[in-house]
Amino acid sequence: MDAWALFSVSDKTGSVELAQWFNAQGVKILASGGTYRHLVEHGITATALEDLTGFDQVLDGRVKTLHPVIYAGLLSRRTPKDQEDVKALGSKNIVAVVVNLYPFRRRANEVAADDLSPTALVEEIDVGGVSLIRAAAKNYAHVLVLVDPQQYPEIMASEWTRVTERDRLQWASAAFRHVAAYDAAIALTFSQDFELDDDWVVSGIRKDALRYGENPHQTGAFYPIKIGSGFSGARQWQGKELSYNNLADADAAWGLVKQLPGCAVAVIKHQNPAAVAMGRTVEEVLEKAHAADPVSIFGGIVAFNREVSKEAALALREIFLEVILAPRYDPAALTVLKSKKNLRVLEMPKESWKPWEIRTVDGGVIVQSHDQLIASLSQFEQVAGPQIDVATYQLDIELAWATVAAAKSNAIVLARDGVTRGIGSGQTNRVDAARQAIQRAGSHAQGAVMASDAFFPFGDVMDLAIQTGIGLVVQPGGSQRDQESMDRANQGGIPLFFTHERHFRH
Repeated sequence: MDAWALFSVSDKTGSVELAQWFNAQGVKILASGGTYRHLVEHGITATALEDLTGFDQVLDGRVKTLHPVIYAGLLSRRTPKDQEDVKALGSKNIVAVVVNLYPFRRRANEVAADDLSPTALVEEIDVGGVSLIRAAAKNYAHVLVLVDPQQYPEIMASEWTRVTERDRLQWASAAFRHVAAYDAAIALTFSQDFELDDDWVVSGIRKDALRYGENPHQTGAFYPIKIGSGFSGARQWQGKELSYNNLADADAAWGLVKQLPGCAVAVIKHQNPAAVAMGRTVEEVLEKAHAADPVSIFGGIVAFNREVSKEAALALREIFLEVILAPRYDPAALTVLKSKKNLRVLEMPKESWKPWEIRTVDGGVIVQSHDQLIASLSQFEQVAGPQIDVATYQLDIELAWATVAAAKSNAIVLARDGVTRGIGSGQTNRVDAARQAIQRAGSHAQGAVMASDAFFPFGDVMDLAIQTGIGLVVQPGGSQRDQESMDRANQGGIPLFFTHERHFRH
């Protein structure tokens, strides 16, 4: 029985060598269009698909492989009945399919960079290639399917006769994943919104195999989804490759600092804010954040929402850090930071894309829309305490509220003079979170803004605020016992504001 390998590749890398290997194994070559011309030009004996089907391509090449003669040879189960049909059609027994799909993701990236409509990508959607891959993978019992030039060396390292059905099943599984990721990329590109509907899909191509996961015994990888946005579009100027923890912490830092108005810096440890500051210059905010928690910044992640200057870089150089993030760097700053060769320096793109938050649970994933600050200061409601000019506290209110939304629950944040003074996070009750924040703030707690990520279930946190001399309290409200907190605020003379917006982060 003759055996044939069908080639139809957009990426010609390694195709000549693979075709030579097939020929040497006694497997003949079928090829389509440009692939056929490429192979013949390089001395490969091959048969053009149209010579087999008697059907030339039409619609500018959009229809060339979709033909019964091809699919009979692909889907034949090698039974006597199937072989009769194959022979009657004049088909061939296709034992291998080598297909690369149109480079939709690359073109999508180019279209996005040129700010073009997704409709410009219609002709980049592969139809015939996907059909060939799916048919070959379905019939893995008899057909090998390869979708990536990186797969070729592994096949060529052995002999064709040594390729088992188990091997073909593994390649078929990879092919199905490849097609699923390809279709997901198309779906995401053409989506106008990102609702969690019945057919929610997400997929990506691995960009980096991370050194390890959260711990050395765990594997880790980064799969970009929206090309050119966020960390998929970040430029790493220097330093070691990013780890899983680096990316997780950097994402927390970047997500916080880009929400803050004005010049700001965020220091993150273990995905929790350690110190956050706002001010006029990057030098000022870095000095304030460092002074607020000089211990936790060691080995931390530092993110700026403004260009990093040479002066700021000189200060950063004196601190042991894992990652620095910023939208831009003064060239002189990059020169300064080069002396810290292991320090990872990331320049973040303008585009951000984070519509969902995904977490695995046993048996599946739970997905939610990304948490964002919605209510502005002008929408906060003063419900107790003396009337004040909110503008007096505006900087610290905005800082404390954005920071507490980024901290693990239960969370309390104290801010004063444009810098966080005390952060209590990840506690099992709100009183302990408040005590932790107050203890860390020390004497700076007096007159500070206190923010809570969720409502006070009792009046006990307000009691602590009164004892400490807190200047103003911001919390979501919504407890059945809100009145307790309001009464304490009135008694202690502390302005109390409700945001009517909760920001749990578990």
